[in-house]
Amino acid sequence: MTKVCPEMEPRRVSEAIVVEPISADVSFASNRFPSYKLGPDDQIIDEPEEDVKVPSVKDVVYKETEDLSDQYKRLSVRDLACKFDKNLAAAAKLVEEAKLNEVTSLEGDVMLKKLRDALEAMRGRMDGRKPRNKDSIEKAISMVEALAVKLTQHEGGIIQERFEVKKLASFLKQASEDAKKLVNQERSFACAEIESARSLVMRLGGVFEENELCSKASQEQGPNVKKLVEEVQEARRIRLMHQPTKVMSMQHELHDLKSQIQEKSAYSVKLQREIARIKRVIGSKSCPYVMDGAQSLGSCLRIRASSDSASDISKCSVQWYRAVSESSRREAISGANRSVYAPEPYDVGWIIQADILSNGKRFTLTTDGPINTAAGLQSRVESLLLRKSNSEFTVVISQMNGKEHASRSHVFTVGRTRIKLSRGWITKAREIYSTSMQLCGVRDNANVPAKALFWQPRKGLSFLLTFESELERNAAIVLCRKYAYDCNVTLVGPDD
Repeated sequence: MTKVCPEMEPRRVSEAIVVEPISADVSFASNRFPSYKLGPDDQIIDEPEEDVKVPSVKDVVYKETEDLSDQYKRLSVRDLACKFDKNLAAAAKLVEEAKLNEVTSLEGDVMLKKLRDALEAMRGRMDGRKPRNKDSIEKAISMVEALAVKLTQHEGGIIQERFEVKKLASFLKQASEDAKKLVNQERSFACAEIESARSLVMRLGGVFEENELCSKASQEQGPNVKKLVEEVQEARRIRLMHQPTKVMSMQHELHDLKSQIQEKSAYSVKLQREIARIKRVIGSKSCPYVMDGAQSLGSCLRIRASSDSASDISKCSVQWYRAVSESSRREAISGANRSVYAPEPYDVGWIIQADILSNGKRFTLTTDGPINTAAGLQSRVESLLLRKSNSEFTVVISQMNGKEHASRSHVFTVGRTRIKLSRGWITKAREIYSTSMQLCGVRDNANVPAKALFWQPRKGLSFLLTFESELERNAAIVLCRKYAYDCNVTLVGPDD
């Protein structure tokens, strides 16, 4: 029969499960299981231990993390990578030690279970014997259970520490990878800068060598260059001495040639006009009608009978044409079928012709030359174009929709995007430039054709406007067509 001593059993159990230190980097509170004593009422009393304060793994990890964050600001990328590698190795070592500690704790659990089973078996055999031995066995069993509780608590702490160690290891591994990436990136940047600096040095060396060669060549060719410079300066001096007279003589010759050409061209134009006049005189002997009026803007061309045998012009059919020359193709002026026609700005540079059909015979009258522009028209149009605001003209409505219309003076406003006819606050018409709008000089009966203007704002509405002067009428036509052209619209007469 084996006797179990309650005072010695905890010591033997604790000696059986002694755990040796795992690593020098990790320290625990004790390297053996604690000793226990049973107090009154079978309570477990821990034996007093020396007050040794050892930091926990969590504190060590926190301190190491702070040290790493402080050193990251002052360490280089390469040193930081090395530091992360070392810490990663230490974390791996801690993980291995935690695994060993887990194995050791499992062995302790197995030993405590075996010891409890042995005590239970011994208590079963001691049934019916001395109660003192039975009480000792009960105390031993209670002490084993207390040791199991302590061991379970210790295992919980070990699991928490292992989790912290794994977390630190993963953090250090990621930091190590980031540091390696930074090292590789900085290495590539440094290599690129080194290559660029090397190429720059090589280029500078080539430039210096070229400058040295040029300086040597210039020193060798110094006398020849000086001689060439002197020769060039002498040539320039000689050229400056003789060039002005040659240039002046050439200018005089050009001026004489230009004047001769102008004289000959003027004489040629004069001859052409004289020939045309002679032809018209010869033709007028057989033509009973003549054309009167100045051949310029602001005037009126009138057809009248030159002989008593001619029929009344009002009973004849008349059609006006414009052409580049007498022999070129003619363009009929739509609506111009009266004996009077007032040229408009579009007719400048054209020859005006009129066909007269009388008693089945056709007679053609032609102007002596192209229509000339009016004096002062260009300057008047330029002054109106320089204005930022709209241009206003004073007009009188002579006809409205083809019917006589007696009215007071109105204002004909020409804008950059539209035309308006109004009197005070009353607006007769206001339209933007469009393809349905028509504008031209008067081609029908009018009191003063040279001052009259035909304007159709839209279909179904037309006006015959009389301006204060011929110059104002022609300026208004030019201005309207200029603004309409800017809006991609061409203002012409009816059926043009």
